[in-house]
Amino acid sequence: MFNVTRLIHTSDPDRLLPELRALAAAADRAVVQPTLPGVRNGGDILMHLRFAVDAQWASVADEFAALLSGPAVSHVDGAQYRGMPDVSDQLAPDAVYRTLLLRVGPGSDAAAVKRFEDDLRLLPRYVPSITSWQLSRVESAVGTSSWTHVFEQEFRDLEALTGPYLMHPIHWAYVDRWFDPECPDVIVRDRVCHSFCRCDTVVLG
Repeated sequence: MFNVTRLIHTSDPDRLLPELRALAAAADRAVVQPTLPGVRNGGDILMHLRFAVDAQWASVADEFAALLSGPAVSHVDGAQYRGMPDVSDQLAPDAVYRTLLLRVGPGSDAAAVKRFEDDLRLLPRYVPSITSWQLSRVESAVGTSSWTHVFEQEFRDLEALTGPYLMHPIHWAYVDRWFDPECPDVIVRDRVCHSFCRCDTVVLG
């Protein structure tokens, strides 16, 4: 699947949301929702689109670009990438979709990057409230950083994300060291974009 994610900072989300959703109808799957309190560099609107092939995105990319270049939009972070999700469960009624944009520092050792990716892949194994997930390498990035990875999950509810996931020991023991500037293993050097929203339809499944 070809994926497009945009984290949109806007002064007028109520006007922008219906226009984005109308364009998003071209995608095979889409979520276009206001972000929830607690996001970090996550924007006011989270948009994630999934297409069978990248040509589908190419046919509407200019329309999205024109809409997001308007005066109501102050900043956009995002990425385009390919990947297939790992699905462990069905969508829950109060499901939350979360995405993390990050940049591994240039010149990072390839073996270290692989260990980092393997450690991220451990998280769904130990956090059962994750119903689906996908880790992807970025093909094209926009915004503050040249993002290298997108890590996405669907959770049963918001508490599952803010509690068991972020506070799980697997974070402390394996994952956090790659982000901690005081740890010698650190490879994620820039700020990250941690964004999440409600989703009433399956995004990754």
